[in-house]
Amino acid sequence: MFKKIMKGGHKKPSKSESNEPSSYGLGGSNVVVSHASRGALVPSSPVTTAPPPPITSVTPLPLFRDVPVSERQSLFLRKLQNCCFHFDFTDTTKNAREKEIKRQTLLELVDFIQSGASKVISESCQEEMIKMVSLNLFRCLPPASHENTGQEPADPEEEEPYLEPSWPHLQLVYELLLRYVVSTDTDTKVAKRYIDHSFVLKLLDLFDSEDPREREYLKTILHRIYGKFMVHRPFIRKAINNIFYRFIYETERHGGIGELLEILGSIINGFALPMKEEHKLFLIRVLIPLHKPKPIAIYHQQLSYCIVQFVEKDYKLADTVIRGLLKYWPVTNCTKENLFLQELEEVLEATQPVEFQRCMVPLFQQIARCLNSSHFQNEHCSCGTMST
Repeated sequence: MFKKIMKGGHKKPSKSESNEPSSYGLGGSNVVVSHASRGALVPSSPVTTAPPPPITSVTPLPLFRDVPVSERQSLFLRKLQNCCFHFDFTDTTKNAREKEIKRQTLLELVDFIQSGASKVISESCQEEMIKMVSLNLFRCLPPASHENTGQEPADPEEEEPYLEPSWPHLQLVYELLLRYVVSTDTDTKVAKRYIDHSFVLKLLDLFDSEDPREREYLKTILHRIYGKFMVHRPFIRKAINNIFYRFIYETERHGGIGELLEILGSIINGFALPMKEEHKLFLIRVLIPLHKPKPIAIYHQQLSYCIVQFVEKDYKLADTVIRGLLKYWPVTNCTKENLFLQELEEVLEATQPVEFQRCMVPLFQQIARCLNSSHFQNEHCSCGTMST
């Protein structure tokens, strides 16, 4: 399941933007994407590249391959400027030409960075690129459907996801950021000045997007940032914990809990032994209480994986996990109870006899209650667990 993390993904919904194209101080564009644009790149100059004059509209620009090497960094900045215009994607007929110019420009920028440009473009160019990415991605997400109508929130599993109208552009911006982060030519000492704590927090805010395509990209990018920028790791874990705390104890609504758990599953898999006390507290204070919220079915598969990873790494945690499951055991929700039984079976497979003896009395008392249940699904699952 977690192998998906290493693949490129698709993700999240976004809000529609202003009715007319708006510039944030940048602008430019191109018309055709060609792999020939991967030609020779100019080596970074010791002199900071001066940004070109601001432009007021999206205009076609030449391809990188069609300009002298000495002019490519300046052209790179102009193309970034073109990509800083926002459009109204709720009306497909409005600004159609400008939208296509921006899309083609983003495609060429992705190709340019993937070809190794991050190694040779100046630091100021990298800074402007992250600014462009931020202007496109970081926005207020649209409210959930029940927030617009004032009705009681529906079951998150039954809600239709909101698909971002501007995804044709957002996807390319995410792809550009992903190529920049994963490139072996990207200097982390330079990149961390712009992909900083503030940038990471804004990325995490977007995990609440309803668009699964956006969440998939965010999952992949954040996981890559965690792997590449070691200095950010404690901060990222703490920030994710804060999202979980708010979800558990306040809102019980968040679109990206499953994706965040998927990232953590890979992180937990890499924990060194003996396990740090910080990680054990994360299990007790965050992962086990995540069994409490009603919409657990949406993220239970990822949560169960994380829990079992802890027990497999340190069998002494089995008693803590089993007692935690018993603490949050559902009373009237049979569907949720089936999920608990399935998870309990996986945990027991990794449990040693000594740890099992510590919790077997309350465990079998709960299993007995399940066996006495009049609900046929509970009886089926309970018997399956006992036979195992």
